[in-house]
Amino acid sequence: MNITFCCTDTKAEPWLQGLQAALPDATISVWQPGAPQADYAVVWAPPQQFVDEQAALQALFNIGAGVDALLKLRLPAGMRVVRLDDAGMAVQMAEYVCHAVIRHFREFDAYEADMQAGRWGYRKPRLRSEFRVGVMGLGVLGERVARALTQFDFPVNGWSRSPKAIEGVRGYSGTDGFHDFLAASRVLVNLLPLTPDTQDIMNRETLSRLQPGAYVVNVARGAHLVEEDLLALIDSGHVAGATLDVFRQEPLPAGHPFWNHPRIVATPHTSARTLREESIAQIARKMLALQRGEPVAGVVDPGRGY
Repeated sequence: MNITFCCTDTKAEPWLQGLQAALPDATISVWQPGAPQADYAVVWAPPQQFVDEQAALQALFNIGAGVDALLKLRLPAGMRVVRLDDAGMAVQMAEYVCHAVIRHFREFDAYEADMQAGRWGYRKPRLRSEFRVGVMGLGVLGERVARALTQFDFPVNGWSRSPKAIEGVRGYSGTDGFHDFLAASRVLVNLLPLTPDTQDIMNRETLSRLQPGAYVVNVARGAHLVEEDLLALIDSGHVAGATLDVFRQEPLPAGHPFWNHPRIVATPHTSARTLREESIAQIARKMLALQRGEPVAGVVDPGRGY
């Protein structure tokens, strides 16, 4: 088995060592232009030249959950793209989202400001029944987030392209259910894959359908959100604020209004980081399964984009 590694902005050596330990009979190397053909590739944001030269690959294994960057490339017909199922990212995402929702619900940001100003005071407790959280996207990560939120007794809505039943979560699906989902939610958490259908899905029209005093949490892709529309709705008072981990341009450029906005918490795309050991173990298992002619989970449908 020949494996090539082509991951932009990723230190290769620890991955090579881990893959070699998991697959001792494999030949593993970092891709260079003109390299020999490989059977499988471990990738993150590879250039088009890589795909063009490695046309005989049986599968591309993406080291992140999102595959939108890969699907923008011209891939040979029939080339399988395999994403990570979880590999330790779901629990991180649940932590991040629950923290963001609870921080807003309990008004911890206001208490922090009070303490910095030397003020000692209380706020009237809010009712969870008035803070229904809508989780948009119910894949592996979205389902874990929705279930985690129910553990704090938040009423939770879930929206996905096709119907999905999750215990304790009110389900909505498809185009027909989207507006009802928004109208029933005060907090919106985005965990959708980025596709042509979902780009700019959080815009003035859709965010305006959320309940007054809405809060937005985006942990999927920056291109899901029309940034100027969010800012306008915060200024109008319809949206109370947002926690954003992903942006249209990363790193977030100097002078961007998100940097110092008093109602926006921005973090540097860190809500769910790839855990190398767990990812290597999963990729190795899937490569061996494909070698045996067995099906594997996480094969991407290019038509759907996930």
